[in-house]
Amino acid sequence: MAHARIIAFVMYNKKWIYPLVVMALLAAVLLPILLTGYSAIDRAEIEFAAQNYLSAAQQYQYAALLLPWRGDLWEKAGISAYAGGNYSDAVNFLNHAPELTEQGWIATGHSYIRINDLTSALRVYQQGLQFHDSAYLYAGLAYIYREQKDWLAERDALKNQLRLDPGNANAHYRLGLLLTILDPEQALSELMIASSLNPEVDSAVQTLRAALNLSAIEPDPSQQMLTIGRALGLVQEWDLSIAAFEKATQFNAENAEAWAWFGEAKQQSGQDGSVELDRALSLDHTSAIVRALRALHWNRQEKYDQMLAEYLIAARNDPTNPAWQASIGDAHFKLGDLAAALTAYQRATELAPNESTYWRLLAVFCAENGVQVEAVGLPAAQQAVRLAPDDPFALDVLGWSYLSSGRYASAEQTLADVIVRFPDHYPAHIHLAMTHLAQGNRGAAYNILTYVRDADQSGIYRLAAEQLLEQYFP
Repeated sequence: MAHARIIAFVMYNKKWIYPLVVMALLAAVLLPILLTGYSAIDRAEIEFAAQNYLSAAQQYQYAALLLPWRGDLWEKAGISAYAGGNYSDAVNFLNHAPELTEQGWIATGHSYIRINDLTSALRVYQQGLQFHDSAYLYAGLAYIYREQKDWLAERDALKNQLRLDPGNANAHYRLGLLLTILDPEQALSELMIASSLNPEVDSAVQTLRAALNLSAIEPDPSQQMLTIGRALGLVQEWDLSIAAFEKATQFNAENAEAWAWFGEAKQQSGQDGSVELDRALSLDHTSAIVRALRALHWNRQEKYDQMLAEYLIAARNDPTNPAWQASIGDAHFKLGDLAAALTAYQRATELAPNESTYWRLLAVFCAENGVQVEAVGLPAAQQAVRLAPDDPFALDVLGWSYLSSGRYASAEQTLADVIVRFPDHYPAHIHLAMTHLAQGNRGAAYNILTYVRDADQSGIYRLAAEQLLEQYFP
């Protein structure tokens, strides 16, 4: 009877008992999934806080799969993968997110850049800006346009970036650079702001400032762009200098020097440039500048006969310029004619007896090649220092000349003084190490060489230090 009553009760109340049963079954299935998913989120947050970003990305991904209604977890997984340097996974995770925060859009764009998909990065930045008026997104947009050499679009992106982040020195500097070729009258104000915010760019700003002031009084627009292009080259902005020189040739297709500099800028950027150099020569075969820039081209090709020929013509057409004589000396040296090279370097000092640079170049040539160090090289180094007593390059070559002439005590004292005054002048460190080796002081030499090897970020002197370490401390 009791069993029958239970059955009767269930049958009578099945409308609400069945749902309870179903809910109980669902809870039995879903509760472990929920607990596992939220546990994965907790572990992800712990890993992220510990900067274990890739582990955090895995935990967020796992949680996102278990908790599909938590679309934000895909963004968290993507941001974690981006922070950990796994940009492919970052893109994959972030593209799963139903919506993105500003940080998510930024991470997506940057990740595409890292995997060299600039087209997708551009699309992401443009889409992100529809939702977020973000300086960081505009900065990414400016970067893409810079890579595409779309200067007008880059300028506009930088202006928007600075609208939101007016204290960004790098953006002011870059905008100033762009304006030198797009709107020179507006360039200087941006460059001066950059210099006030970041003194490290002041030297470049002063170079550009001088060029802008000079170009402003030049009535010929082709010459204006030529002046600006040369300044951009001096501050190693060769892509923009190409644009400046191209504009110069467009203003005046007969401007031979503009064509020559156009070719040089292309070569500095890894392009050929020979067509422009040939065009320059066809327009003016007597220009010393055209000849000198063509000589640089032949130097890169290691065709030193042609290099020498170009410099000889430049010197013939501009006989009072000591730079051509020094360059002739370099060409003779590369051809193995040390006697002719010495004569050319000496001729440069005769043309510019009050300029330390040419005395220094003469001294370097003598010290480097062991040519008349006593009679010519050492006196030249001493004269270079007299003319420029605070020039670390002149002081260094004086110490090097003492070393080459066997005056080890004088070399050690001079080079040690240079290092004290100019601790980042690595050539002096190298020459002091060589002096210690000549004196048999291997320990001191080793310490100096390892210091240069570890400290030189440019790599130029690090390589010299490594070679000496390999030779003397195998």
